[in-house]
Amino acid sequence: MSENALGTTVPEGIRCSDAEREQVRAALYAAAGEGRLTMAEVEERLGRLEEFRYRHELASVTADLPAPEPRTALGWRQILAAAGAALAAEVAVLRGRAPEPAPGRRRLLIVATVLIGLLITAAIVVSAVHGFGADGFEGHEANAIERGHGG
Repeated sequence: MSENALGTTVPEGIRCSDAEREQVRAALYAAAGEGRLTMAEVEERLGRLEEFRYRHELASVTADLPAPEPRTALGWRQILAAAGAALAAEVAVLRGRAPEPAPGRRRLLIVATVLIGLLITAAIVVSAVHGFGADGFEGHEANAIERGHGG
């Protein structure tokens, strides 16, 4: 017997979801790719997998396989994951949902955010003043004064 979400005991167990079946399916394919199972064994287990309704039944299909290793991000994904975590922590500090790691950190973050916003605004204004049309930057050629531009 097991408990369901409401805390009552259910003799049959807890029903499995399609997502849980898909996780088991992926584990079976990974085991075949590693040479742990033959394709005939995978097909036989996949056939049984579709008949199962409960979580404890799913475990029987992969009981003789090693637990999957946790995946770690590699390359750019690792860098992006770290940057995302840092950004989330900074936003939490700015919004007051997390304690400041160092005194004055929140003020520094606000000042840095405002400065970055001002720099972006200034870059847009300067680009608009100097012209960024389809024909490029007018009046910036070496002989622009001779042709009557820029002067």
